[in-house]
Amino acid sequence: MADKDLISQQEARDAVEAAHEAFLALSRFDQARIDAVCDAMANAALADAGRLGRLAHEETGFGRAEDKKEKNRFAAQDIWGHFRSLKTVGVVNDLGSIVEIASPRGVVAAIIPSTNPTSTAIFKIIIAIKSRNSIVLSPHPSAARCIAETARIMEEAGLKAGLPKGAIFCLQNSTIEGTETLMKHRRTAVILATGGIGLVRAAYSSGKPAFGVGPGNVPVYIDRSADVSKAVSNILTGTCFDNGTICASEQSVVVDSPIEAQVRDEFRKQGGHFLSASEADAIANILLTPQRTLNAGIVGRSAEYIANLAGVSVPTGTRCLLADCGGVGRDFPWSIEKLSPTLAFFVVDGVVAGANRCEEILRFGGMGHTAGMHSKDRSAAIKFGEQMPASRVVINSPTTHGAIGLSTDLNPSMTLGCGSWGGNVTSDNVSPLHLMDIKRVAFETKPVGTATVPVSSSATAPVMPTPARKKPDRSAIATMVDQFLRNKLSRVPEPSSEPVQPVTPVTVEQPVQPISPVKTVIHELRPQSLTENGVDRTPVDFVSEDDVRKAVEKGHKIYINSKTILTPSARDLGNEKEVFAKG
Repeated sequence: MADKDLISQQEARDAVEAAHEAFLALSRFDQARIDAVCDAMANAALADAGRLGRLAHEETGFGRAEDKKEKNRFAAQDIWGHFRSLKTVGVVNDLGSIVEIASPRGVVAAIIPSTNPTSTAIFKIIIAIKSRNSIVLSPHPSAARCIAETARIMEEAGLKAGLPKGAIFCLQNSTIEGTETLMKHRRTAVILATGGIGLVRAAYSSGKPAFGVGPGNVPVYIDRSADVSKAVSNILTGTCFDNGTICASEQSVVVDSPIEAQVRDEFRKQGGHFLSASEADAIANILLTPQRTLNAGIVGRSAEYIANLAGVSVPTGTRCLLADCGGVGRDFPWSIEKLSPTLAFFVVDGVVAGANRCEEILRFGGMGHTAGMHSKDRSAAIKFGEQMPASRVVINSPTTHGAIGLSTDLNPSMTLGCGSWGGNVTSDNVSPLHLMDIKRVAFETKPVGTATVPVSSSATAPVMPTPARKKPDRSAIATMVDQFLRNKLSRVPEPSSEPVQPVTPVTVEQPVQPISPVKTVIHELRPQSLTENGVDRTPVDFVSEDDVRKAVEKGHKIYINSKTILTPSARDLGNEKEVFAKG
């Protein structure tokens, strides 16, 4: 294992050095040359979208091959088509007084997840090269082969179109140590981290600019004004697409009470199955691990597979499992992000209660990601959006497809920022724009310190004479300075030896009155060592829910400060258990 780690670390170092050399050449490409390379890579990925989808499904066991093909198509065709005309070289915007010039960043370290492996690889390669950066991919070990094949296909097509060798590299020996070496390498310019909390945490602590994304746990509210049949169809389309592996897929349904019966009927008609209380409890037992984290064994699996795993019988053809949920939080497993076609079902009375429940679900786990609403009331939808701590609020569309920009006008993307709510640097759908620095050439528009000279525009127009300014009395100024210095030295004003003649105020500063003595209160600072009574009080940089659970089990405190990053679930549990202390 130690040898494998060392091999992985050396591979990462070599890859970044080669990618940096390729970047130096790539950064000199003009727009036409860059776009030609991206055209070739996108076409190659599109031609192999189906095969890559099958490879991803077979290797990981997640999702559905046909849906993975569609995600690959979306990344290679829709995303590239959307950004193809984007200027990423030279002057990208001329506003007259300000001229904006694009500058690439360098080597991009791209962490690729197992849930959406090939589509995320296609997406990140395209946006990196489009913005004239090179890229090194670190694949999730359980999806290493399909990610490597995606990178190979795109690199091969790119090289034929003139891409510098080394501009695209996929690590063959992927370990945690190798990934950390990749992220911390001095030549690495920026990190695109998509994956579990551990990897995102490592990205943020690497000391490099990082675009990490948070968990989803998407709630969707069905208002009494909604088209119920369409709303249910959209929700099932979203949560069942690739068996819920996109983080923007619906995880909970919140229904307005007057339409509850109609909504239940529509779910049953369209392939949803409502579980009894005992059945819901049986499945809840396999949703979580003994450590109360999401069970990876149900991620991306079909509704029937999950039911069978729990020993629950469901009708053949069941698309989605639904369970009535009594609340939100650790004691309600159905309220977590499940990344599978499983939905918690809540009933509320009115849009205010609906919005409050959706906000509660997001705050439990999913801060900053996505929420949804189905309603014919535009003003109510906007008000709902104002309340949600979410970067994307999708209206009358599957949240899965709406959030990534497939069914909405959001920038199409496979990496969705969660903003400060989720501890992310951006709330945007990540795009080539995030992989460029913009230089601004700014021309003067508001001259500083220019005197205006009155000019007579007409011989008949009277010109008011300008009062003559008195020249400063130098002897008087010298006297004032001498007096001020004597006062400063003696602290006691002394009468001047000669009278001071009054002078007209001039542009020099008037003498400053002596300053009264200031009392300073000095408090004893805590010793620089943060270890007291044998306990390390050094504030930590990042806290996950798992860190909190370990601290609770051991009876320890977690010392934090204003710079500590807390995941939403860690914050909630830590406050509940009173684990946090100021370091």
